[in-house]
Order: sequence, then structure tokens, then C-alpha cells
Amino acid sequence: MGADIKSLRNRIKSVKSTLHLTKAMGLVASSKIRRAQEARIKSEQYANALGSIVDVLSASQECEKSPYMREGKGKAKIVVIAGDRGLAGGYNVNVFRLVKELGHNDIYAIGKKACERYGQSIISSEAFSYEDAYSLARELCEDFKNGKYSKIGIVSTEYISMISQEPRLTWLLPLTKSENANESGAIFEPNEITILNEAVPIYVAGLLYQATRESFACEVVARRSAMDSAGKNATTMIDDLQLKYNRARQGAITQEITEIVAGSGE
Repeated sequence: MGADIKSLRNRIKSVKSTLHLTKAMGLVASSKIRRAQEARIKSEQYANALGSIVDVLSASQECEKSPYMREGKGKAKIVVIAGDRGLAGGYNVNVFRLVKELGHNDIYAIGKKACERYGQSIISSEAFSYEDAYSLARELCEDFKNGKYSKIGIVSTEYISMISQEPRLTWLLPLTKSENANESGAIFEPNEITILNEAVPIYVAGLLYQATRESFACEVVARRSAMDSAGKNATTMIDDLQLKYNRARQGAITQEITEIVAGSGE
């Protein structure tokens, strides 16, 4: 009986320690949510503005000759954006599952967990800047233009709400002519195809940065949700263990009293 009481006491202590950890991690995640959401919204507005310009340019017949409008013959290049840390529910697992479903492609990883999984030098998703996005975009566009890849896409996480985030695949290149796109009648100097070819690396950089900021917002939201859930489970577990501990202790005391009473009667 004494061994059971000691075991329960140690278990309660261990779970309480875990509860403190989950609360601390939840608070850290909560402190990052507001800034992450602001960055997500601003980057989305920027990417949408660039997308509108590219839609207008790609509607031109002249731009159909652009190398960015034609699919190549090689394999696809996939930029995989995951988190820097774990303990975020299914956030990282869902991204990796989607990548696996896509089959074998050339992968470029952003986020420590993705870099570790695909054997690449560590690139932090939280610290990934627009300058990093633009440098990567220029490299990707040059490779695509030279026919190294048939398509270039991003696997990231889409923010739907505070309780829902889903992995998604977004194809960056080749560009596709929007069904609603119409030639604007604007005059571009020197011409539409030159402007489009200059704009595409900036456009791709905007989409890369937007996807990274949105994915990071999803990560911190998912982590806070996971820590809240873990905290509730830990509290419930402590209550159950405390009840078992009290019963075991009461049983031990009752047994001692019984032994004392029995001994005094001899």
C-alpha cells in the first residue's frame, strides 16, 4: 500500500510539472498570435495586389510567349513550409502527409522540422524574411525558365479560422491565364511580355513570403490549441490521480488503525 501511495504521489508531481510546461508554451504561443496574424494579413494583401497585376499582363496574347507561361518537361519543384518546433497538434504531420501524397519531387524545405525531415540545412520559418523569399524566387524562376523543372509549387498551411488550418498545394509556375482576366487596355512600356518577365520573380517572392507568414500564423494558433487541450487533459488526470491517492492514503490509515485496535485486544 505504501508503494502505491508513493507511486501516485510521484505521478501527480510529474503531471503537474507537465501542466506548468503546457501553460508556459501556451502563453508563448498566445503572445505571438497577434503579430503573426498581422503579418499574415499584410502579406496576403501584398500577394493579392501582385496577383492582380500578373493577371492583367498574362491576359495579353503577347505574354503567351513568355517562358513562365509554358510547362517544362522535368519533375516538379516543391517548396515545403513546416514549423520550427513540434507540439502543435497535427500541423507538421499534415504538411508532410500532403507532400508524400504528391509523390517524388525535388523539395526545398522551409522550417526546422521540414529541413530535418528532408535532410536540408536549417532555415527558420519564423525568421524567413521577404529578402529570403526574393532570393529564393529569383533562383526558382531562373531554374524554371531554363527548363530544369516542369512546375514549381508550394505546400503550406492555409489559415481558415482559429480552430481550423489545412495543408494546401499552390502552383506558382507556370502561370495560368485567369478565366476572368481581360486585357485592360493599358499601355505597357516597352511591352507586356518584358514587364511580365520582370514582374514574375517579384510575384513569386510575394507568394512565398505570404505562404510562410500564413503557415507561421497557423503554427502558433495550432500550438496554443494543442497546449490548451493538453492542459485540460493534465488537469483532469491530476484530479483522477489525486482521488486515487486520497483513497489509497485513507485505506492505509484505516489499515493501520485496524492493526492497532487488533493489537490492543490481544
